[in-house]
Amino acid sequence: MSSRRLAGRVVLVTGAAQGQGAAEARAFVAEGANVVLADVRDQQGEATARELGGSARYFHLDVTSEHDWSAAVAKTIAAFGKLDGLVNNAGILRYSPLADTTLEDWNTVIAVDQTGTFLGMRAAVRPMIEAGGGSIVNISSTSGFWGLPEITAYTAAKWAVRGMTKAAAVELGQFNIRVNSLHPGAVDTAMSRGNEDWAAHSPGGFTYVPLGRIGQPEEIASLAAFLLSDESSFCTGSEFVADGGALAGPVRRS
Repeated sequence: MSSRRLAGRVVLVTGAAQGQGAAEARAFVAEGANVVLADVRDQQGEATARELGGSARYFHLDVTSEHDWSAAVAKTIAAFGKLDGLVNNAGILRYSPLADTTLEDWNTVIAVDQTGTFLGMRAAVRPMIEAGGGSIVNISSTSGFWGLPEITAYTAAKWAVRGMTKAAAVELGQFNIRVNSLHPGAVDTAMSRGNEDWAAHSPGGFTYVPLGRIGQPEEIASLAAFLLSDESSFCTGSEFVADGGALAGPVRRS
């Protein structure tokens, strides 16, 4: 028997072309899983899948599209025979003061971060029942616990992901499908670094974080692998936080 935690599992990861999603895909393959990387960044996604070899495939998936979800799940099953793991990782973040937030920006963030997660969970239910169970990991954020300025839409979506996770966990437990939310704090990804307001929202080099640093995508990926594996077999409907201690309280440096 393989000692790798995800041996024999088939996992679909959204937003997997780069950053945290790509780190998750790499971690899952290293743990023995067959992994489908899904994204709208086709060139990057295909390159990452090639890097991972025969245990990985890339399929185009706009998480706001019902059609794309149906197609991605069907292709996953055609490629690997089943679906028993899903990581709803795709997300976008836009900063703007509340008074300046347009309805278009609001709808765009909600569509990707919240509706995309709903569509993913819905698409996974029947295949996971057929597989005898499964694990869904919904990537939320520490913004699913507290409020920060200038990210109202993102905060609303991440609180919703936390709530949807609990509702789904209660409903799907009878089918041996576990659903948990993962709440990263600040993580060093292209999405974070590419935001022009990144420096303004990380004053003092993350001194507000008890561990005193930003997180790395691989640290989130390790926790996601745990939640997909049998090591978390009695965990469902719960929040798992990886934030360097930020939610624990304010830091007073000596």
